[in-house]
Amino acid sequence: MSIQDMIKKSVLESGVFDSFNAPKMAISLIIALLLGAVIYMVYSKFYVGVIFSRSFAVTLVGMTLLTCMVTLAISTNIVISLGMVGALSIVRFRTAVKDPMDLLYLFWAITTGITTGAGMYVLALIAAVVMIAMIFLFYHKQQKGRIYIAVIHYQGDEAGDEIIRNFGKMKYFIKSKTMRGEKTEMAVEVFCRQNDLDFTERIRKITNVEDITLIQYNGEYHG
Repeated sequence: MSIQDMIKKSVLESGVFDSFNAPKMAISLIIALLLGAVIYMVYSKFYVGVIFSRSFAVTLVGMTLLTCMVTLAISTNIVISLGMVGALSIVRFRTAVKDPMDLLYLFWAITTGITTGAGMYVLALIAAVVMIAMIFLFYHKQQKGRIYIAVIHYQGDEAGDEIIRNFGKMKYFIKSKTMRGEKTEMAVEVFCRQNDLDFTERIRKITNVEDITLIQYNGEYHG
């Protein structure tokens, strides 16, 4: 018998990787489920995108639970751990993450599953508190108001100047200007506090202004 075979046999027969603690596993999975539910609620509360994806939010809970399960399996049996490493190495995930914040939630779910599977419950709880505080302070606390794209059709340069004057002290940024003969189409990004949309009536009453269309834009204003 070679030295390599002796080391392998001693490791496999040591019983270190064959310990099976059902109560500990159940506690880890329950805590992972609860923390996954916390991630779900935080994601639902602070989501500011265009269309909320409930399936993605539920995926965060499932990912936390499954990562915990994988960690538990790897830590209890060396044969399963080697098999999982081989299986996971050939998996390719092709789902595109459109919002960088979604990537943050994914990593939060994965790391929570790993820490709970490793029995580091206090670390997982402290990390959850820190993450919630960080998201609340740096992401949720934005300027109170809404962002709109105002599409205005008018004729003549004088009407265009009058439109700009009617925006007053509001934050705005001219995104585009398309001229077709005597008619002009202007798209303006406008930041409105609360529901202050009186400027639309002022602009609509300007001579040579044909119409104004407001489109709500769920993005961030950097002006």
